[in-house]
Amino acid sequence: MLAARPHLEPRRRADATSVVVKEIYVSLQGESSHQGKLCTFVRLTGCHLRCAWCDSEFSFKGGERRTNAEVLREVLALRSPMVEVTGGEPLLQPGVYPLMESFLEHGLTVLLETSGAIDVRLVPKAVHKIVDLKTPSSKEADRNDLRNFESMGETDELKFVIGSREDYDWSVGMIRAHRLDQRPFSLLFSTVFGRLEPVKLAEWVIADRLPVRFQLQQHKYLWEPNARGV
Repeated sequence: MLAARPHLEPRRRADATSVVVKEIYVSLQGESSHQGKLCTFVRLTGCHLRCAWCDSEFSFKGGERRTNAEVLREVLALRSPMVEVTGGEPLLQPGVYPLMESFLEHGLTVLLETSGAIDVRLVPKAVHKIVDLKTPSSKEADRNDLRNFESMGETDELKFVIGSREDYDWSVGMIRAHRLDQRPFSLLFSTVFGRLEPVKLAEWVIADRLPVRFQLQQHKYLWEPNARGV
């Protein structure tokens, strides 16, 4: 049985008019079922996790505090119908909730990339949540909040980033133990870039007939893997 969750509303109300922004840019969406679509990325500063294979450590510190209204204006000026809020871990900042609501009010398709270690119940329902369930090789698997399974709907996606056979077997075990293939949200399997050959993961998925979407980080194949702003 799932444990009762604490009341979260006070956190949402605190400091809700601004966010600390690391970067804003427009590119092609590199992951998820929205891969290949034009998208504006709003990367917020800060993360409470330290995944062993993190590819965005530059977002842990720095950035500029900006009002939500300023961020909205810049996003609209970039003229993309889709926006993704990412990090770091964007849900650490209370201002992100009204920021996402403002994007929705202006007719944008809104994606949220989150670690899965923070409760997603307060995320606006119309936001497409992409929840990254941490696998063992991340060294942060014990931080996963499995109660998030109950808060995810049809437009949401649960992502497993896999760096080894151990990660793969663990992920398959999670799908079976929690009947994730019977949930309304989609399942994504992705490789840790440079650690696991994509063909190996593809062959494992095929052999086990897994009901998942195999994906690659498109931007790391189009551009230099460590390139920023793409």
